[in-house]
Amino acid sequence: MSMDLTLLSALVIAFGIAMYVLLDGFDLGVGILFLFTREERDRQLLMSSIAPVWDGNETWLVLGGAMLLATFPGAYSLLLPAWYVPLLLFLFALIFRGVAFEFRPQARRKQLWGYSFGLGSLLATVAQGAMLGSFVHGIDVQGGRYAGGPWGWFTPFSAVTAAGLVAGYALLGATWLIYKTEGALQDWCFRVARWLMLVVLAFIGLVSLWTPLTNAEIADRWFGWPNLLYLSPVPLLTAAIAVALWRSISNRRELTPFIYAVALFLLSFFGLAISTWPYAVPRAVTVWDAASSPTTQAFMLVGVGLLLPLVLGYTIHTYRVFRHKADAGLHYH
Repeated sequence: MSMDLTLLSALVIAFGIAMYVLLDGFDLGVGILFLFTREERDRQLLMSSIAPVWDGNETWLVLGGAMLLATFPGAYSLLLPAWYVPLLLFLFALIFRGVAFEFRPQARRKQLWGYSFGLGSLLATVAQGAMLGSFVHGIDVQGGRYAGGPWGWFTPFSAVTAAGLVAGYALLGATWLIYKTEGALQDWCFRVARWLMLVVLAFIGLVSLWTPLTNAEIADRWFGWPNLLYLSPVPLLTAAIAVALWRSISNRRELTPFIYAVALFLLSFFGLAISTWPYAVPRAVTVWDAASSPTTQAFMLVGVGLLLPLVLGYTIHTYRVFRHKADAGLHYH
């Protein structure tokens, strides 16, 4: 029974993280692209395209964090001290970005707050990517405690994953803007999305090679028999989606590029889950070792079971209401 609760808790956390990465990922990507736009009307369009949804997207971060603390305290107690620096940078960037987003429309010096919004988005993404890289690469655990220093999270691999996530979020942002804008700005997003897709695929390939080459357990997971047969559809499907994404951009579709970009992210997320399962802290603590008592897990799952449909319903309703093109006045038509 406890094993079933642990698996269910892990799936809920994975779902919350995936929703956060996809939903907050595209609006962080819009913030990154904000740094490369020059026309004030275009900048206003970028901000208006995410204005109704950006703060609600971060609800999923709260869900994932609360579930991790309550249901996997063993992992939380190891990851928190390992990530003090990037986590503080991440939270500071989110706050700074939010303040800039709210202040910019009324500010006299719009350019200053605009760059603050863009740099906050970039810093939040870099911090996320660095934490992801250190998680996949593994942290130094000795005697059940974190044994690394305050900069143990910073490695060449985490630098690569940080850069890859910046490109990935920017791709999500560009495809979202293709759907939400039109005219010259949409044309620019089509061009940017094509190049970003190539960069993202290069990073996916690099990480996919790096992880098995430096870790025998991951190499056996992917290339050992019969795993090779079972898992081969993942890279094949990734290649098929990449081709579909390229064609949808080339054919100037409006919605399908975003859908394919989301699918590319989901497959990458699934691939990382395959590489790290069943660890809550890779190569150190499994999800069962890190789990709280069955009573605590059951209590949390009941609460999440009641709240999750409401959050999903609100999210779907918001995106449905604001599904039309954005305009430069923070309104929708």
